[in-house]
Amino acid sequence: MTTATGVGSMPGEEFLESQRLVLGELTDLPHLVELPSRGITAGMVGRTLGLVPDIGVDLQPAGWRLTDASGVDHRRARSLLAQDLDGLEELAQELDGSFKVQVAGPWTLAATVEKPRGDKVVSDHGARRDLAQALAEGVRTHVRDLRRRLPRTDRLVVQVDEPALAAVAGGGVRTASGFGRHRVVHPPEITEHLGWVLEAVLAEDAVPWVHSCAPDTPLDLLRRAGAVGLSVDLSVMDAAGHEVLATALEAGETVAVGVVPSTDGGDVSDTGLTEQVLRWLDMVGLDPEVVTGSLVVTPTCGMAGASHAHVRRALALATATARHLSDS
Repeated sequence: MTTATGVGSMPGEEFLESQRLVLGELTDLPHLVELPSRGITAGMVGRTLGLVPDIGVDLQPAGWRLTDASGVDHRRARSLLAQDLDGLEELAQELDGSFKVQVAGPWTLAATVEKPRGDKVVSDHGARRDLAQALAEGVRTHVRDLRRRLPRTDRLVVQVDEPALAAVAGGGVRTASGFGRHRVVHPPEITEHLGWVLEAVLAEDAVPWVHSCAPDTPLDLLRRAGAVGLSVDLSVMDAAGHEVLATALEAGETVAVGVVPSTDGGDVSDTGLTEQVLRWLDMVGLDPEVVTGSLVVTPTCGMAGASHAHVRRALALATATARHLSDS
């Protein structure tokens, strides 16, 4: 059966309202809501740093920076996440089946967080290794906490968000001066560090996905690192990306196809989106009857910039499209 889910981020600042909407609309695979409009401590990076208590980090004018001890903003990020999880636990007491949470990946953190004396963690081999290992342990603890809070949920998906991975692999991360770029990180190290996080997810009997809606993301590296689910914006895929997605589906792995517009505008329907996915399957030479059970329908990317009305419609479109594909 094809299912539907969201990428993670949504507009507004009212967590309970947004989480209630997701639980009501995405009944097969609801997800933990992210609301970056509440501030940088609620954004993808700040939220994930809140999962990593074994490192010191604080907020500087240039963004998040590693420090000797956690600063007030790091503590705020932890507190906000804990409040959201308390709210989720209250709303999802009767939830069974599947649930999804999202964390920033090690390479997106390395490309975003600064070292104690400035410049990105990605510039220092030891720092990026330590950050990835700390993240893996933080994710492990997070999954255990979710198991305790959602005891009836039998399948927990952890989506590792890596929007900066393409830049890391392609030497596109800018230096602090803005005039240069950091060196390319080579594939074996990318695979190893991401693998630590994905292995931690698997070790806790959860399902590791990797998501990126950025073009040129090396999807083959994600699979080699241990991702059993790939979540992408289908419209930015090149020929190599289509081939990797088809190979993953043939292997029985999950592919979450981002086809529902994530921002307002455009006239789309569930039947039109269904035809779009079926045409894509035909293009890559896959039989819908064989692979639709491994498909998930999602928005093209996060929806933090959308209107509330669009979000509600997008979730309904994703759900209806998934049902049509299940019946195809």
